[in-house]
Amino acid sequence: MNEQQLASYRHQLVSANLAEFGDTADALNWISPVGAMAAQTERGKRLQSMGERLYLAFKGTKPHIGPLSPGCHICGEGDWSCLFVNGKCNCQCFYCPSSQAEIGVPTTNRVPFNRPADYDAYVGHFGFRGISISGGEPLLTPALTLRFLRTLDQSKERPLHLWMYTNGTLLTPDLVKKLKDAGLDEIRFDLSAVGYDLKKIRLAVGQIPIVTVEIPAIPEDFQRLRELLFQMKAVGVDYLNLHQLRLNPFNRDQLDKRKYTYLHGEKVTVLESELTALALMQHVVDQNIGLPVNYCASVFQHRFQRAAARRKSARLMVKPHESITECGYIRSLCLVGDPEKLARQEVHLTSQGVDHQLWSIGSRKDRLYFHPGLWEQMDTVGLTIAVGYSEASLCPHISYHRTFKEIRVNSEKRLFIEKQPVGSEIHIDDAQRTRFMSIVNHPASPVVQNHNSSDDRFRDYELIQPGLQDYF
Repeated sequence: MNEQQLASYRHQLVSANLAEFGDTADALNWISPVGAMAAQTERGKRLQSMGERLYLAFKGTKPHIGPLSPGCHICGEGDWSCLFVNGKCNCQCFYCPSSQAEIGVPTTNRVPFNRPADYDAYVGHFGFRGISISGGEPLLTPALTLRFLRTLDQSKERPLHLWMYTNGTLLTPDLVKKLKDAGLDEIRFDLSAVGYDLKKIRLAVGQIPIVTVEIPAIPEDFQRLRELLFQMKAVGVDYLNLHQLRLNPFNRDQLDKRKYTYLHGEKVTVLESELTALALMQHVVDQNIGLPVNYCASVFQHRFQRAAARRKSARLMVKPHESITECGYIRSLCLVGDPEKLARQEVHLTSQGVDHQLWSIGSRKDRLYFHPGLWEQMDTVGLTIAVGYSEASLCPHISYHRTFKEIRVNSEKRLFIEKQPVGSEIHIDDAQRTRFMSIVNHPASPVVQNHNSSDDRFRDYELIQPGLQDYF
């Protein structure tokens, strides 16, 4: 982006963040320009200090040392579904983003699933490879959690990696055995909810194949966590996942008491949390502890997880002449102009035996939609090249305001995918054409990924933004 684009982009994010907090937004401790520069320098030093031990996965949004857990790989690759088996928790963590007060109905992507068989069919229909069971606290409803796990584990024709998030307070030796027998591959403990007590982890080590600690990086707990790293490795923890604290209207009062510094971005995040996570990774490297550590930054969650959800739905809504971008949007290319010229294009494509599914004439005859693979066969002289983007979203019910498709995952369960245009149609001029074709045909190319252009109005719909968040 050039300076003008960057300023505009940041203004949009700041405006959205301030609107989320309303009249109280100005009272929050937002980072200053001077503070942002200093913090960015500090972060760079911490990353650099880890040298070759540091890996930057998923376009630099996920720093880690040592390998990632299988579940984290599946999540980043977009093949993960999270089932919130209930909505109630027995802990009151200050950073929790919601009330966690009602058991409710098992839900994923706003779609309720009362029956494990229906959810299992949904998983198969959408091709997920990994499933996490979350809450609330899944062990508040152990029988329900076990029913879902057993049903999912029985899908032997499509083996799944199954993991569960828990604070561990309700875990017993008997429950560990039942979870193991139900097919649980990985258990993830939020130790910060229990004062970093390792007792329940010892119950799981040697029983559940993979034991992970997944906690927010809480700045005040840094010294405690430094000391705990050796203990986690010694007790048999396989992976440590560190999350970034995020501010929302629900946890605002609790976080504000701690005098954190807030960053603008896709979501409002805590500066000190990110720096704490990187400092802990530094310590693991410096002391050669050998514990794999993954920093799950807010930007990774916002960019990759949201793109993955869009892609899963888009695959079931995309027309043959359309295509799906890296960001998961449905891309629709067309030539716009004189119907006579477009009619000649139609004759040419037909005479060449081009599959009619890859192109389509609009009802008013002034638009010819075409797949990007046909670009070189299109005569664009005197015509306008336009591109539009749509987002496909999973819905439990039809809104009747958008194009939709009914999905029957089995004889008992149906759901819907709705398709909605996003942004305005973009006209691609001659100066943008080469750049646009490079993005469409070679999206993973380093040249494409690192190029900054003042004309990339389509970039936000095409490419996942790389790197950790800017500080501002």
